Amino acid sequence: MPEIRTERLLLRHWRPEDRTPFAALNADPRVMQHFPATLSRPESDAFAGRIEAHFAEHGFGLWAIEAPGEAPFIGFVGLTAVRFAAPFTPCVEVGWRIAAEHWGRGYAPEAARAALAHGFGALALREIVSFTVAANANSRRVMEKLGMSRDPNGDFDHPALPEGHKLRRHVLYRLARP
Repeated sequence: MPEIRTERLLLRHWRPEDRTPFAALNADPRVMQHFPATLSRPESDAFAGRIEAHFAEHGFGLWAIEAPGEAPFIGFVGLTAVRFAAPFTPCVEVGWRIAAEHWGRGYAPEAARAALAHGFGALALREIVSFTVAANANSRRVMEKLGMSRDPNGDFDHPALPEGHKLRRHVLYRLARP
């Protein structure tokens, strides 16, 4: 897995010392507002383990994001093979999660653009998707900044959430290789 540098960020391999700030990020109700729950430290560590396993299995995944000179870990960004069945799968999703104290600086779109470039370039993907709950205006704004287009016909109920759950309905965005 290559490291990727942007103007202000380093997308890199995960380090053992990333797990503590990652757990803090996953325990923050602001960051996890559009997810079913915050994560405990064991749940966060298990998620980090799944991220590492995804890289081993697919050769790509969610990079740790470092802001050199500012913070050694501010979140993650990258590409994941979607593991649930939906009308738009199989597919690869671009996703991100940034610590709240680093919001509003353009880090998510900057890092996601680099992940998309890697996906379309080195991985030769034809399309990359992203999705979130309809109420997640911040992530939707990032998707639009990336040039992704909303596909209302692709909106779906997330199969990991039960019927009637307030976060079950998701909106789908797509981006084809330029």
